[in-house]
This record gives sequence, C-alpha cells and structure tokens, in this order.
Amino acid sequence: MSHITIDDFTKVDIRVGTITRVEPFEKAHKPAYIIHVDLGDIGVKKSSAQLTGKYSPKDLEGKQVICVVNFPEKQIGPIKSQVLITGFTDENGDIVIATTESSVPNGSKLH
Repeated sequence: MSHITIDDFTKVDIRVGTITRVEPFEKAHKPAYIIHVDLGDIGVKKSSAQLTGKYSPKDLEGKQVICVVNFPEKQIGPIKSQVLITGFTDENGDIVIATTESSVPNGSKLH
C-alpha cells in the first residue's frame, strides 16, 4: 500500500446523496442499474452501478449513499455515468453500498 498526503485526499470530492430513482440497465454487459442520486446543490446525477446481487430497486430508493462526484463522466453503453457510488465487496462478491449512520443533508461533503 502506498501512502498519500492530505492534499491528495482533499482532491477527491466525496458527497452524500439520496437515491431517487433506480432503473434496470438492460444494455449493460454485467447486471446493473441506472441510479439517479440527489446531491443537493450539485443536482441529480446518474450512475451505473452493479448492485443487482444485493439490492432490488425498491431496496435502494430513498437510501443515502456516499459518492465521488469529481471524476470525469464515463460513457457506459448508452448512458454517461456522472458519479461513483461507493461500496465494499462482501464474501459473495456482491457490492454493499457505503452509507451514513444517520441522515445528513444531500450534498454534504465527507471530511
């Protein structure tokens, strides 16, 4: 593992947002959803996320998630993924989303 400086960390803009809509991403190579995340003043942004192993759309809607918001947009099939929803891989290889312990305002920055 290599070390980073606090300056490196502060370059990554990590914010919390609430999932407002989840759609099946039928054109994805691996099972995925198109997820719309309300990030407060930043607006509603889309992400392609391979969360189908652990979550249904109803499980995700209304959840707060932790997102990286300053990566460049990435073209994934017919959509542009605008944010990266963070998570961890469980023992089965499924992604478990990173979230907050309690509700905070959308767009809040991770410190």
